[in-house]
Amino acid sequence: MKLVFCGTPEFAVGTLEAVIAAGHEVALVVTQPDRAAGRGMETQAGAVKAAALRHGLPVVQPDKIKKNQEFRGQLESIAPDAILVVAYGRIIPDWMLSLPRHGCINLHGSLLPAYRGAAPIQWAVANGETLTGVTTMRLDAGLDTGPMLLAEKVAIAPEESAADLFESLADCGAKLMVKTLCSIEEETITPIEQDHSAATLAPILTREDGRMDFSRTARELINRWRGFQPWPGAFTTLRGKKLIVHRMKAASGAAQPGEIHVDGDKMHVGCKDSMLELEEVQMEGKKRMSAGEFLRGFQVKTGERVGQ
Repeated sequence: MKLVFCGTPEFAVGTLEAVIAAGHEVALVVTQPDRAAGRGMETQAGAVKAAALRHGLPVVQPDKIKKNQEFRGQLESIAPDAILVVAYGRIIPDWMLSLPRHGCINLHGSLLPAYRGAAPIQWAVANGETLTGVTTMRLDAGLDTGPMLLAEKVAIAPEESAADLFESLADCGAKLMVKTLCSIEEETITPIEQDHSAATLAPILTREDGRMDFSRTARELINRWRGFQPWPGAFTTLRGKKLIVHRMKAASGAAQPGEIHVDGDKMHVGCKDSMLELEEVQMEGKKRMSAGEFLRGFQVKTGERVGQ
């Protein structure tokens, strides 16, 4: 097929490379404009742009696409058989949805209709799911509401983070997209309408999603920490300053939610059903420390509280 590929971050790179390896013609790669990132706020290209340039593919980075006549004319002149959309980060306008004869095909990081939205992988882990997957679908004007093409299930291991899961789902999704394109070419695929009544949402993450609420259970707090890696992570406050929690695990015992119990080099905090051991922390403006280093350095005592 002649394809246009829309994607931006690392998650989409595997799919781009897989469709190239399968012999499809990627006539154009569409990706978001370069952004300032890192401590120096230097302008950096996205992972898809870098991959496209390695393969010698033409790249465009329109700032806006809905009413961009130059961009529209470029796609119309290509007349792609399909437009692939993988973590592009922009809403696809109606004119673009109807342009290719096979439509716009999206790879979504969940088993639709579960976890529609911008952060399906993170929320699946944060909510303690043990099974997720990837779905290819034909985009329509709604938010991940289009008819499904193929899906593949992937187990979530008990200690797996969202960052870990991104890698396995990206690899699985790349293979699924190639399989989807093959089935479309062979006319062996039948789109299936989603059960909209069973839909759940996975909204874009905010910094506040990382704030620890010790009225939750230990398992819930651990799951949210796993799900919100690498951002927004997990944090609370101590003595009026932000305290980032880099590692934690469940512990036995009981205390009021947010109450600290010091046991030698161990720092336990009460939560809804038991205790949470904070194994590695970082006070605002300081370096990461083991719990033992932190307790000694800041003279933390039993009875102090976090989250206030």
